Amino acid sequence: MTAAATILIVDDTPLNIKLLADLLGTRGYRIVTAPSGEEALRKLTAEAPDLVLLDVMMPGMSGYEVCAAIRADPAHAMLPVVLVTALDPVKERAKGLEAGADDFLSKPVAHAELLARVKSLLRIKQLYDEVQRQRSELAEWNWTLAQRVDEGVRELERMNRLRRFFSPQLAEAIVNGGAVDPLKSHRCEITVVFLDLRGFTAFTETADPEEVMAVLADYHAAMGRRILEFEGTLERFSGDGIMVFFNDPTPVPDPAPRATRMALAMQRDVAQLAEHWRRRGHALQLGIGIAQGFATLGGIGFPGRIDYAAIGTVTNLAARLCGEAAGGEILVSQRVWGLIDCIAEAEPAGDLVLKGFARPVTAFRLRGS
Repeated sequence: MTAAATILIVDDTPLNIKLLADLLGTRGYRIVTAPSGEEALRKLTAEAPDLVLLDVMMPGMSGYEVCAAIRADPAHAMLPVVLVTALDPVKERAKGLEAGADDFLSKPVAHAELLARVKSLLRIKQLYDEVQRQRSELAEWNWTLAQRVDEGVRELERMNRLRRFFSPQLAEAIVNGGAVDPLKSHRCEITVVFLDLRGFTAFTETADPEEVMAVLADYHAAMGRRILEFEGTLERFSGDGIMVFFNDPTPVPDPAPRATRMALAMQRDVAQLAEHWRRRGHALQLGIGIAQGFATLGGIGFPGRIDYAAIGTVTNLAARLCGEAAGGEILVSQRVWGLIDCIAEAEPAGDLVLKGFARPVTAFRLRGS
């Protein structure tokens, strides 16, 4: 700090100022002078000294009064002040300490003592300034951390709200933003999985509403776990009907195999649930249809409620294949069968005449599901 330190010398005697200024100036200190207490207080703000050498006996404000005024300003609470006096140091020390002085020098000033006192006090001031700097940085870091935590909490809250309506992948894409708005209408090739429960309509006609809700809760929980496991995009729950697709909004390298593995896992899960339902008198099984093709995807709805939807022939084909699948079966389109390789064995299901399709559709029935 020696080269950069600024020392304010306050004395009404020009010779005293010159002697102190010459001695300290040769040691590399920057010297600022003031001939009175009033001028010294004005230079505190303008020059920002690191130490003040302050004569006690001056016309106008005395050194004690100047020292008290310095200490009254919180900005200068730790500014080292050395009182220089020709008076009896024992008698004047109490007054100086009461005014807030850090040290005393007696006139005539001993050069070695002056330099030692200045160096010691500047080192203390440097340490204090470093602590203040670190304190300021810590406060800034804490503020930044608090801001980031608040932003993180808000993002989590937003993510949780979005997940009530959208798949995790879509919710994350919306929160993260980016160049492409995932809710904007776009075209993409996807693999669609459609599933619903066989016997569900008859079940709802005879069962109590509470029992229907309990069955749906078990069913949705099991299917939801598989959708998350295989990173599918849930288009909708509609009673027992569920539509899931792959490759949008997050692209995946293996949409058809991934969809097939998910469907096989779902059939195993529902087979276990069916045993439990059967003991309660409910005959329910799962039918699944899988198709691949291009669709238009994006947000649909109105301000305040937007759903993410896939529209196109491929969604209709998956739904129709699901409708043709018996309980425990998975029907896949010819295109899907050509993409899933050895994931599952299959047998031809024939050319199916499906509503909405002008020509019969070749389908395959997966075995070992």
